[in-house]
Parts: sequence; structure tokens; C-alpha cells
Amino acid sequence: MKYVIDKQKGKAYLQIYEQIKSDVIEGIYKYNTKLPSKRLLAEEIGVSVITVEHAYSLLFEEGYIDARERSGYFVCYNPDNTFPSNPHTSVLSHAHTTDHSSDFPFSPYAKTVRKVLSTYGKEIFVSSDSSGSIELKAAIRDYLKRSRGINVKSEQIVIGAGSEYLYGLIVQMLGKNRIYALEDPSYPKIAKVYRANGVKTLFLPLFTDGISSEHLKKTPATVLHITPYRSYPSYVSANASKKNEYIQWAKTHNGIIVEDDFESEFTLLKKAEETVFSLSSGNNVIYVNTFTKTISPALRIAYMLLPEDMVDLYQKTIGFYTCSVPYFNQLVLAELIANGDFERHINRVRRKRRRGF
Repeated sequence: MKYVIDKQKGKAYLQIYEQIKSDVIEGIYKYNTKLPSKRLLAEEIGVSVITVEHAYSLLFEEGYIDARERSGYFVCYNPDNTFPSNPHTSVLSHAHTTDHSSDFPFSPYAKTVRKVLSTYGKEIFVSSDSSGSIELKAAIRDYLKRSRGINVKSEQIVIGAGSEYLYGLIVQMLGKNRIYALEDPSYPKIAKVYRANGVKTLFLPLFTDGISSEHLKKTPATVLHITPYRSYPSYVSANASKKNEYIQWAKTHNGIIVEDDFESEFTLLKKAEETVFSLSSGNNVIYVNTFTKTISPALRIAYMLLPEDMVDLYQKTIGFYTCSVPYFNQLVLAELIANGDFERHINRVRRKRRRGF
């Protein structure tokens, strides 16, 4: 394969990663086939072996390729999903229980609060738009594009007072005549919130690579709630093949995926974690994230991304609600994101974690 590096488009290893990943997904490199050696590919592209090694490491960590001793790298991404999940013993036995609280620095937060008060004055007492303030939605939209590789319009973003509040909105938007499937184990409050909103829930076994393929195929559920990155309390992360399997399930079962992404900003990778929302080309994934881990639980601000085809449904069913987050808090968060303090903090924590604290 001939890969091209454009010096204007950023780091070479990320460009190699993206190009090989595309070839793997499109089937140019088929399941179980061998990739070129690092040295051969480096010579062909005109980069160092270390550059190719970085690209292969990312592909390996995300589950696109596998390393075989003395044999090289082979494609393990399977678009057909015909293999069973790996039924290891309890996933809890592999849990990594390190506390990842963010310790957001107080000084820039206090400075931002003063700036917002000075800039907006009495305007902080007005109500924001029903789905969130224009300022915060624009800041989140731009942040997702530059840092997470997610492209959405502001109207696809809904702001709410925490993830649990947004789960309730999802139920009201989709209707209560659906069955919701959750990971087993999963964060206990998720099931409690769904049940409190009057829907039936069931659990699908979670193995070391994600939800059991066998149970996923047989589930009568039409809504699948997943945490692809470090699902709590198991800390299991879904690999690339499993994420594709979730997307295919939604397509073939006319299902909806609720992607709960509460911690992936703190990934150890040198690139953003891939989300199911960004990988899906359809309109069947609702993405939910919160600033509980990245800033503070006291902030009580979360957001969800709706597929474009669901924006009208949201407006017709629950668009009349007043936003549950005070306008002032939204302005402060919008400024923290826009001025770079939020991303600087994220990068600082990620570097700290990569060093092993």
C-alpha cells in the first residue's frame, strides 16, 4: 500500500494510523491478514521505523490489529462479527480501581467566574434556550471537532443537569414502550433511572471485550445503553470490532444506542478515543457525556448529542422543557472551554496518568 504524509496535516504517525485504519475498515486489509513489517512500511513512506511503530501501537490498542510474536501484526478487526465474545472469568477480576478524579485547578475557575460576571452583568439572571445556551453549545461543538473528531451542529446538542437527568429525557423522547438493555455489570443508578421513568430494563453479560455477542443478537431490547470506554465497575473497554458490532446491531434491529462516555477524555492514548457516535454513519446513536469527571461533580452539567434525524423528534416531544442548568454556570463552562483552560487541564491529567502518577 502507498501511504502519503502531508506535513501540513499534523503528526505523521497519526496520518499513517488513520490511513491504515481506513483500509482495515474498508476491507483492503481483511480479517486475519498480515500487515507490512514496520521497517518495510517505513521505507515505503519515507519515515522512521519508530513513527510506524507509534501508528501500529495505536491500531493495536484500539483493537484493529494484533501482534503475534515473531510473526508481525495481523488484522483482528472483524466487520462480520461472526466470532463469540471471549467469556473470561468475572470481568471484575481485571478491574483497575485507580481514582481518576480530575482536581481541576481552582485559580483559573475563579478567574473565569469573575470574567463572566464582569462581562455579562445582570444578563446572568436570564434563562437560556431550552436545550442550553448558545454560548455553551457552540463551545462544546468546537471542542468536539478539534479534540474528539466529532462533527455536529449546535442544534444537535442538549445541555442538562447531569447524565441521570438526560437519561430521563431520552426515555420521554423515545417513548416508554421500549425495552432497554444494559451492560452487566453496570453503574447501578443507570437501571434505577430508567425504571423510575417507567421502562423495562434487562441486562446483557459483559465480557472482557464488551457485551456478549450471543446475548446481544438474541435480546428483545430496542435501546442499548453502553459505556464503551472503561465501563464502571468492570473497567472493560470495547475494542474496534465490538464497537462495530454494536453499530451493526442497531442497523439490523432498528435499535437505538445510548453511548455513555463519562471518562474517555482521560485516555492513555496519544489521540482521542473513538466514539461509537463518530464511527456510526447512521442516525441511531445518542451520545452522552458529563463534566463530572473532567471538572467536578458539583458542576452538574452534562450534554447529549442527538443524531440529526432526531432533532425534530426532540423538539416535538420534549423541546418545551426549560434548560435545567443555570445560565451563569453555562457561561462559565463555555468560557473555560473557549479560552483553553479545559483542554489544558485534560492534557495535563493525561500526561500525569501516562507517567503513572
